[in-house]
This record gives sequence, structure tokens and C-alpha cells, in this order.
Amino acid sequence: MYAHWRDLFVRLLLLAITLSPGAAGAAGPAAGSPFLAGQFLVASPGIGDPRFARTVIFIIDHDQGGAMGLVLNRSLGRGPLRALLQGFGVDEVEADGTVELHSGGPVDPTRGFVLHSIDFAGVGTRPVGEDVALSVGFDVLTAMASGAGPKRRQIYLGYAGWGPGQLESEIARNDWLSAPADTALIFTDDAEPVWDRAMRHAGMSL
Repeated sequence: MYAHWRDLFVRLLLLAITLSPGAAGAAGPAAGSPFLAGQFLVASPGIGDPRFARTVIFIIDHDQGGAMGLVLNRSLGRGPLRALLQGFGVDEVEADGTVELHSGGPVDPTRGFVLHSIDFAGVGTRPVGEDVALSVGFDVLTAMASGAGPKRRQIYLGYAGWGPGQLESEIARNDWLSAPADTALIFTDDAEPVWDRAMRHAGMSL
């Protein structure tokens, strides 16, 4: 089991957790902005793209140049945190417990991202909203190995991305609803009911 889990992470994450160039902007838009950084994007029941059916996306960046976010409820599997870190050659591992790997979206699935609580800040960390941060790079993995990493964290491969005006067009045709972000849905151990709960946040009764 441990060898299989370690091989999965090595194959998917390759040599590093790297940030998509499209995700390197500011922490979020100013108050009153029409942009959705730091909020949920919830797929409507009638969304036309089957890749995003019943998905909830946490928007990382959104401005005139486009948008980028991470799908919260597409699990790739769960396994020992120790095996993940050892797969990166981090041999002195104190961290226990399990970690879940998520598919963050169809774009560049070899890129990795860590969403986590704001109790950790490394060189590759920036806030997204008030209670969530995004980290990239080996420093967050090293911190997790030593037991000094964030208490709550989720690891994602790939991301969802939109070009200029594309997300706005999809929202206008009712593919997506927006909802306030809820850390309980980001850091949940059960991704199955996330869409149903997010839809209630978006004001639609199912």
C-alpha cells in the first residue's frame, strides 16, 4: 500500500510543486469588485461541460486577464502523508496521518498546489481571502514533514483556467453560480456532499 501510494505521488507530482503562471497575481480583488477571487464557483445543474458537472471551484485569481481556481471535490485517492513525503526524498518524516490528493482541474495536471489554513507561511505562500492560503514549492512539504506545516491542508494537481471574459460569459449563460467561500467545505474529509452544500450557500434549494 505504501509503495503504491508513494509511486502515485511521484508519478503525478514529478519533481516539484510549481505555481501556474496564471495563478501568480494578487491575493484577491478589492472590496466591491465584480471579480470572484476568494469565493466559490458552483456548477449549475445544467452546466454543459461534463468535466465540471457537480463541481465546486475555489477561485484563486480573477481579473480582466482571466481566472484560475481549484476544483474542491474531485478526489484522486487518500494515503499516508509519510509515504507522500518520503516519495519526495524527505526521509526524516515526523508527520503522521493521511492526506488526500485532489484533481484541481483539467489544466496542467502535473502542477501541484496546497490550499491550507493561515497558520503557515513560507516563501511560496500567499493569502486567498481571509482564512485560506495557497502554497507552492518544497518549503510547505518540508514543514509538513517536520510536523510544523499547516494544521489543515489539501493538495491538488492541475487547475481550472479561463481566458479574458470567458468565465463571465459562462456565468451569463447560467453555467455557474457564485457563493461565499466556506473553509468547512475546503478542508472537509468527505468531498461527496460538497456540491450539495455549496449549492445551498449559493441560494438554490435542491
